[in-house]
Amino acid sequence: METKYYLAIDIGASSGRHILGSYTDGKISLEEIYRFPNGMDEEDGKLVWDIDRLFDHIIRGMKKCADIGKIPESVGIDTWGVDFVLLGKEDKPVGKVVGYRDHRTEGMDEKVYAVISREDLYKRVGIQKAIFNTIFQLYALKVREPDLLEEAQTMLMIPDYFHFLLSGKKVCEYSEATTTGLIDPKTGDWDRQLTDMLGFPQRIFGEIVMPGTCLGDLTVQVQKKVGYNCKVVLPPSHDTASAVLAVPSNEENTCYISSGTWSLMGVERSYANCSEESEKANLTNEGGYGGKITYLTNIMGLWMIQSVRRELAPDMDYGELCDLASKEDIDSVVDCQDPSFLSPDDMAEAVREYCKKTGQKVPETLPQLAAVIYNSLARCYADTLEKIEAITGSHYDKINIIGGGSKAGYLNLLTAKATGRCVVAGPSEATAAGNILAQMISDGVFAGVAPARECVERSFEVEVYS
Repeated sequence: METKYYLAIDIGASSGRHILGSYTDGKISLEEIYRFPNGMDEEDGKLVWDIDRLFDHIIRGMKKCADIGKIPESVGIDTWGVDFVLLGKEDKPVGKVVGYRDHRTEGMDEKVYAVISREDLYKRVGIQKAIFNTIFQLYALKVREPDLLEEAQTMLMIPDYFHFLLSGKKVCEYSEATTTGLIDPKTGDWDRQLTDMLGFPQRIFGEIVMPGTCLGDLTVQVQKKVGYNCKVVLPPSHDTASAVLAVPSNEENTCYISSGTWSLMGVERSYANCSEESEKANLTNEGGYGGKITYLTNIMGLWMIQSVRRELAPDMDYGELCDLASKEDIDSVVDCQDPSFLSPDDMAEAVREYCKKTGQKVPETLPQLAAVIYNSLARCYADTLEKIEAITGSHYDKINIIGGGSKAGYLNLLTAKATGRCVVAGPSEATAAGNILAQMISDGVFAGVAPARECVERSFEVEVYS
């Protein structure tokens, strides 16, 4: 039988990859065929995404499939959450596509809470308060650039926009839409009463569709550019939701950490918890495959390590940095959730300043800084697990660490020690694997999530820490 291929385009905040997936002899194989850089540019005092450049890379990577003779059955794109593109009457972008690390949302939380209290907002949408959430970005536009909202006819989240360019279909994929903080978790649709209260134009909020939806063929224009036709199938287009789909376990007593630039730690549930207790614990109810809820908290994650490495030793391998950190005995810890670590001009100095003001030993060298960050993350994971167990009333025997951060052996060991739980690390390519699983389920390769996860378990090697 001829091998079928499925193309996952996984775009993160610092890079993107085109990964071909195939299913042979009962296992999934992944092959990276194209990689490209990503990052926010500073334009006119704003941090923005160059969506034209990103789409050019999307097309280049898709052409690579034809070059190597592996034409995919379908393609799907996943990215980070919260950021969006506004389209005008001719479906052209309106204004710049501003990134979540931009400071335009400063003070917008208080303006939103003047309309609806923080407590009542959480009761409605169940989304963890983060100053970069779409709800605050849109309010920043309403306050500072109302002409853009006046001109806008449609809002598409970043992956929705790229799927539109590929297929010509404008829809809003469920998992990505939940990161806006504007979705009613009971209906899985826009909270129209909320958007009206906030004064956002109703016309910009389009149809919500579930991951696994097939949007049809590539447009004729795209077919000409890449040299073939295939289906466009929506994965869980929020990268966290795709990663969670690839957790190699169907056991209910499993907690996951999707570890990358952000660490997303949580459990999968059938319904949202919008209680006051959940809100105070800073937990969020985001969407997952099949309408599930990924009940989790966003932790600053490896962003801190990535930043100090970039500042002090950009050519150093992360494995070497991990090894050097493991030899340090500094016991200082920082609050990984402190806003001072979101986008400082100097991450190393931000960590040192935090330690100084809290009366702890100040890390001087890069290995000491890494040790402080790794120990702080492990402590944060343990505290978060305790909160999740208290609220859900469940005990989680195992922590599955998935994504690129699963390769950080020292952090995995610290996490097992801090939590007292068995830590299973892998697969490292969980986001791409979950993206491809959604396409394979759509194509009938798997009958559903359970057999797909069983296949992940036998397809990828994992490391166990206890």
